[in-house]
Amino acid sequence: MSNYSRGKTAEFVARMYMRLHGYGIVAQNFTTGRGTTAGEVDFIACRAHTLVFVEVKKRKTVAEAAYAISKQQQQRIIRGAQSFLKQNPQYNDYDMRFDAILVVFPWYIEHLKNAWGINF
Repeated sequence: MSNYSRGKTAEFVARMYMRLHGYGIVAQNFTTGRGTTAGEVDFIACRAHTLVFVEVKKRKTVAEAAYAISKQQQQRIIRGAQSFLKQNPQYNDYDMRFDAILVVFPWYIEHLKNAWGINF
């Protein structure tokens, strides 16, 4: 299995994990723009009145997965979130947070709620 396939499998597992925990999936692989200034979010979930922008990282260990989310990547995810909110104003009054789901095969998942913050 290629790294790309493993990554897509990890994203699928993360979405299933969120669904099992009561979240609905609003969007997946949301991207805006191109190049280094692009905004991208692995998926966006919603529960109650909270919108969650989720980054999924699959590595050999949880620590490696956690450290793989760089400040630059966080900024791209934030840009993606801002773009999503501009395109979907019905969510503007929702609470928002940025989560990370760390996946280690075979099937260990760690959900970091509010992994980083930003004020819009």
